[in-house]
Amino acid sequence: MKTPPDTLQRALGEAFSVFEEAVRKSEPRLRPEEIGVVVFLGGGIVRAAGLPGVKYEELVVVGDGVPGLAFALDPHEVGIVLLEDAPSAKAGSTVRRTGREVDVPVGESLLGRVVDPLGRPLDGGEPVRGVQRFPMERAAPAIMDRDPVTVPLQTGLKVVDALIPIGRGQRELILGDRQTGKTAIAVDAVINQRGKDVVCIYCAVGQRASSVAKVIDDLRRRDALAYSTVVVTEGNDPPGMQYLAPYAATAMGEYFMEHGRDVLVIYDDLTQHARAYREISLLLRRPPGREAYPGDVFYIHSRLLERATHLSRDRGGGSLTALPIVETQAQQLSAYIPTNLISITDGQIYLSPTLFRKGVLPAVDVGRSVSRVGGKTQLPAYRAVAGDLRLSYSQFEELESFSRFGTRLDEETRKTLEHGRRVREVFKQKQYDPIPADEQIAVLLAAVEGVFDDLAVDAVADSERLIREALRNRHESVMRKMVSGDKLQDEERRELLAAIRETLSSKNGA
Repeated sequence: MKTPPDTLQRALGEAFSVFEEAVRKSEPRLRPEEIGVVVFLGGGIVRAAGLPGVKYEELVVVGDGVPGLAFALDPHEVGIVLLEDAPSAKAGSTVRRTGREVDVPVGESLLGRVVDPLGRPLDGGEPVRGVQRFPMERAAPAIMDRDPVTVPLQTGLKVVDALIPIGRGQRELILGDRQTGKTAIAVDAVINQRGKDVVCIYCAVGQRASSVAKVIDDLRRRDALAYSTVVVTEGNDPPGMQYLAPYAATAMGEYFMEHGRDVLVIYDDLTQHARAYREISLLLRRPPGREAYPGDVFYIHSRLLERATHLSRDRGGGSLTALPIVETQAQQLSAYIPTNLISITDGQIYLSPTLFRKGVLPAVDVGRSVSRVGGKTQLPAYRAVAGDLRLSYSQFEELESFSRFGTRLDEETRKTLEHGRRVREVFKQKQYDPIPADEQIAVLLAAVEGVFDDLAVDAVADSERLIREALRNRHESVMRKMVSGDKLQDEERRELLAAIRETLSSKNGA
């Protein structure tokens, strides 16, 4: 007898339900998994066949657990950037998807630590246990979520704080030739944040191990490592790790920014970052453009630096200040990467090798340096004292260069040159010796008013130190007012000048 169709269909349905329930209860549970195969490996790059559903910048695992980043999604293969050396991987090795993007641990536990871009410790300490994990690539805050940059971020350097002020939430580029003191300015800025409740993150991209070790030691000896995190990639690390380092450092800083804290992030340096990205792109067969850089090298830096901002009060009011460093060659500011970064940032501090060789340290070229936020982030006392100092100092430098061709100078020109030389002497400053804002303002006031003009150039440094010590001990009320945000009144200005002249006269009398 023939079985009715509906009875057969019902029986098949029941059998399928039993089978489905058995599969559901089985351990381990059966899950589909995409597996690709390595077809090429070399230079920190893998090309793999398969993985049809992989996403851009998804974390994948190559061979025996080597992490990689899906970077090129071509029709017939996937370009993967390795984040570690893979000695056991070879053509034919498997590549597995993880289904998640590259992230990094964030939180207070990172303070005082030295880590790699994946958050793994490099200081021999315990593994970092962050309160949560942030993806390295995050969208920049919307325009309506930002507030103007108005609060100063003091570097402790007179020439920077007076003439090229930096605000919390600003992006200020530091650029110059090799060995001109770019890292020194950044490290001084970190040291000057001690006691100011600013979290600092120093990101070394492709640097020599000895250079990074020196920076870490300098921070530790000056009690600056306690509020800092150091993210390190060395020159022999895979280019993928060097590429990720700035994004990892920014994600670590964004955690504190979103909790209402102020953060300073230093990228040392983005020239190495661009070179690592160029190496990755050429190995992945992307078309080279100017200086062999790929066409989107501007985009990798713009989307990084756009994340630096001052959040609105509704978002907690935190800020992230970026100090990217870039290296020039033979003082060529018009090279590809420097011009890209100059156009992205809110100003630049240019360090001149000529000034460096002359011993004018820090070797800041005032004429080529600028802060596009400007005096909005300065204390009112700074503006009252050094408002016209930038223009007059630039004029002095021009006049000095032209005076070399003349044999006779009139009296007024001679006085202008002598005054400018003493102002330049005031701007000189030793490394790791940041000066508080109130003492800076007092010394700058003395320089602007010509107090040092009757002294020998070699005596300016000792006189400056004497003035700082005297005012710190005897005129605390006026010094406190200068950093309180109040405008320096004419009477207080006269009182301060009288105290400065009295200090110097007592020194000369002694």
